[in-house]
Amino acid sequence: MASPQTLSESDRRLVAAWAADCAERVLALFEAEAPDDDDRPRDAIARARAFARGELDAAGEIRRRFVANRAAQAVTSPAARAAAWSAGQAAGVAHMGAHALGAAAYAAKAAGLAAHGAPGAAETARHDEIAWQLDHLSDPVRAALALLPALGTDTSGPLGAGLLASGELGASIRALQAGL
Repeated sequence: MASPQTLSESDRRLVAAWAADCAERVLALFEAEAPDDDDRPRDAIARARAFARGELDAAGEIRRRFVANRAAQAVTSPAARAAAWSAGQAAGVAHMGAHALGAAAYAAKAAGLAAHGAPGAAETARHDEIAWQLDHLSDPVRAALALLPALGTDTSGPLGAGLLASGELGASIRALQAGL
């Protein structure tokens, strides 16, 4: 039996475009620091969009979903790494729909890590990013994401007890799920 975190292929195609939008908003944080020829996160976002349009199949993308994550090793700042991981999560939507929330959470984390200034600037930036993400949900994407189990209630995927369920990432996903 498939995990409830998988979603149907048609729902994964819906949420892939939104996940790509989330990752693209912080892509500049990676690109500002990365070597000029490292386009792995940008390519992952483009592949997520192509999957959303039906131009790529899930099987091919399942094999390639970790490429953007490896780009995080090419940069040193936490914000740039989080941006690369956001793109990797967006590409992972072809495999499992729950990765869309991972893409959004890593984008919010990247925005918070990049914020400088007054005390609380990071939390404000993270909150603002989540607000943007929720404001940019279409009704069909919102309905598809609402099919996912609440964070930490199903151990058969990224919304289980792992990295996405804890700390800042978990707080972001909880805020997103509450906003659905």
